[in-house]
Amino acid sequence: MARRSWLACALAFVLVAAAACSRPSDESATPGVTDTTVTIGSHQPLSHPLAPAWGQLPLAAKAYFDHVNANGGVHGRKIIFTYRDDGGEPDNSIKVVRNLVEKDKVFAILAGWGADSHSAVIDYLNSRKVPDLIPNGGSARFNNPVKLPYTFGWYSSLREGKILGDYISKAFPGKKVAYFYQRDEVGESGIKGLDKVIPPSSVVARESYLLGETDVTAQMRAIHRAKADVIVSFSLTNYNVLLRLAQKKLGNTARLVLVSTGSDPTTLSGLLTSATGDPATGSSMIQGIITNAWLVPVSDTSNSWIALVKMIHDRYLSGRPLDRYTEMGVAAAYLFVEALQRTGRNLTRQSLVDTLEKGGLSPGLGLTPLDYSRTSHAGYAGAQIGVIKGNAIVLQGKPMITDDGAGPVVPYTAPLPRPPASGIPPPPPQG
Repeated sequence: MARRSWLACALAFVLVAAAACSRPSDESATPGVTDTTVTIGSHQPLSHPLAPAWGQLPLAAKAYFDHVNANGGVHGRKIIFTYRDDGGEPDNSIKVVRNLVEKDKVFAILAGWGADSHSAVIDYLNSRKVPDLIPNGGSARFNNPVKLPYTFGWYSSLREGKILGDYISKAFPGKKVAYFYQRDEVGESGIKGLDKVIPPSSVVARESYLLGETDVTAQMRAIHRAKADVIVSFSLTNYNVLLRLAQKKLGNTARLVLVSTGSDPTTLSGLLTSATGDPATGSSMIQGIITNAWLVPVSDTSNSWIALVKMIHDRYLSGRPLDRYTEMGVAAAYLFVEALQRTGRNLTRQSLVDTLEKGGLSPGLGLTPLDYSRTSHAGYAGAQIGVIKGNAIVLQGKPMITDDGAGPVVPYTAPLPRPPASGIPPPPPQG
């Protein structure tokens, strides 16, 4: 009896162990991670009117991952990048991201597009403890480590506003300033940044629009009547084109200042050429426009980071544009790969978050350091002023850094690192 009882117990133990071993290997493992792959996802506006420009970003990110995969991946894992179309609509973003997390079982979301679209999914991603990395929207709300511990911002329109406002106050003292902006999270955050620096008495007009409007003549007329000397615009590129056309029609000569996301010279001149039917006019209408850059301008072909972007473009994206959207895709992918390298072979969602909060990541193509810590998930700490000359953004002065609050705007003087020869960030040294 005792022997039979012992055998029964032993058999039961073996069966339980065998059942445990026969379960699918990913049942208790980190979603999206296997011994040989890591799968990440993104939502992008592939059917949106802005798709011809912004649709380049996920293509470029995938191209960089293809380069990494061709060189052995990261800690033996190849990166699978799955991105879906949400049309730039928040309701669609929710559906797309849920499918990526629950059906495709992605490890993380990378560079989700749009402040409003991505804001619709941040609570869901954090509730599921899914790393939400460098959303492409510029919203200050992405920097909230307490409420959104898994979301890490990329750039901040609020900080851009402070830096542009600081420049305007110093370069145009006593001049009248008008604001033109999109009524969304990015535009309104940018205006908050401007208001932290520019005296209220200097602001003579605040004109805005909603995405989908096709005519901003009334807004430009109000700015013209206010006799503004400087117009600062927190708008997408196509609305900056509408603004510039309305300005020209009215004979308005105010100096135009555009936030980085709407100032790509190639895109601006191309759209203006299409509108006027004259390439010379399209090119002339962008000369002297002031802007800011948080990444190295893609027109700086002497820069070693831009050489890396060009290499990726020529090898994997031949025939497609080489512009700031290409650069942004490579920049996003590079930061993710470096985070993976630093996290090591034992990859979990929490270990990746811990890596980012330790700080010390290379800024990659950024002009300022990354402001990542346990108390800040802001992304790049600042930007640099530039002026459009020819078909390029020519940087002025030093990069400037600031915070999301009342802190000053100060120069950043430390030298920025060069990319590794392979274009792939190495793992950190052991020990």
